[in-house]
Amino acid sequence: MAAHTIKAEFVGHSGATLAARLDMPAGATRAWALFAHCFTCSKDTLAARRISGELARAGIAVMRFDFTGLGSSDGDFASTNFSSNIEDLRAAAEWLAEHHDAPEILVGHSLGGAAVLAIAGELASVRAVVTIGAPAEASHVIHNFGGHVDEIKAEGEAEVSLGGRPFTIQRQFVEDLNSTTLSGQIEGMKKPLLVLHAPRDEVVGIDNASAIFTAAKHPKSFVSLDDADHLLSSEADANYVAGIIASWASRYLPADLARKEDEPVEDVVVAETGQGRFQVAVQAGPHRFLADEPADVGGSDTGPSPYDLISAALGACTAMTLRMYARHKKIELGLVTVMVRHNKVHAKDCLDCTDDERSGGGKIDRFERVISIDGGAPEDLADKIAEIAGKCPVHRTLEHTAKVITSVE
Repeated sequence: MAAHTIKAEFVGHSGATLAARLDMPAGATRAWALFAHCFTCSKDTLAARRISGELARAGIAVMRFDFTGLGSSDGDFASTNFSSNIEDLRAAAEWLAEHHDAPEILVGHSLGGAAVLAIAGELASVRAVVTIGAPAEASHVIHNFGGHVDEIKAEGEAEVSLGGRPFTIQRQFVEDLNSTTLSGQIEGMKKPLLVLHAPRDEVVGIDNASAIFTAAKHPKSFVSLDDADHLLSSEADANYVAGIIASWASRYLPADLARKEDEPVEDVVVAETGQGRFQVAVQAGPHRFLADEPADVGGSDTGPSPYDLISAALGACTAMTLRMYARHKKIELGLVTVMVRHNKVHAKDCLDCTDDERSGGGKIDRFERVISIDGGAPEDLADKIAEIAGKCPVHRTLEHTAKVITSVE
């Protein structure tokens, strides 16, 4: 079964019903994450959907929701403020703990990042915190109101265009932003922190990332998003962010969460993700990764292709076989590197093939393998290394006919 999304609802800070999505892994859930979206955005932005989907395919379930008055959630946006967003986050965490598991990971994008920084220290279940393009202070968003700030202060409210949509901003919203200071919460959070920020972010400058990182205590990490924009509108950027989060957060998840729902998977399970034309999620025991096709054949290039995986299997098996041989014979052998190149060639043109293979006609698969040894291969062992490489199990499987039994359920 592929990773999938289900709808959910819960009651927010004001009693309004808030809309949520739960992005569920195909297999066991390693941990739950809570995702807070950017200012005036929604749970269904490209960044929120892609990051949550990729985390789900990495085994991390994600709850993303619309703050009060935004997206599909009920309530009046004009009556909300930064403090109410924090309370909505708290309500989401409590609902998640009651109906599934308390969140171990908080992920916040832009102002949502500021919100998770403000509340992370109060949630005992949280083991890791991630910000993406977050401001160091909530008041940073006031610059989005442009020349309306004086009108808001004088008249009590004003209609402001944000992202091409009109929003009513009240005086209490601005006052709440100005009264909030995050440096103390960041310093006292005492949670591992990952700061993700694009150096060329034109909405929230990179200096904000520096301020957050400086205020936080160790352990803390920073990853530059290079040419990404603030909203992570590029699919490649969103996928990259998700991969970094999944890999980084795993370090802070307890070992017993790795397979807490299922027994270890003995078989390899491959399931379509529904993202792109060819992307699939691969689960091999506790290991999870994506496979895909290159962009030039219609794929999204989010993972190795099927033939890349076969080449990788041959290379990995070769290196392991040589290491086993070196240890058994007590040979001092430098680190092994195996380069594998796959091509389909006409049988008649294959100089390395036997007469029987060339006589078959058509095209055959040709794997070219180059073995490199750190410090160079001992001259008296070069031929033996090639011989042992030919005995690796994957090599033998590729050279001999295998039987594939297929059933359809």
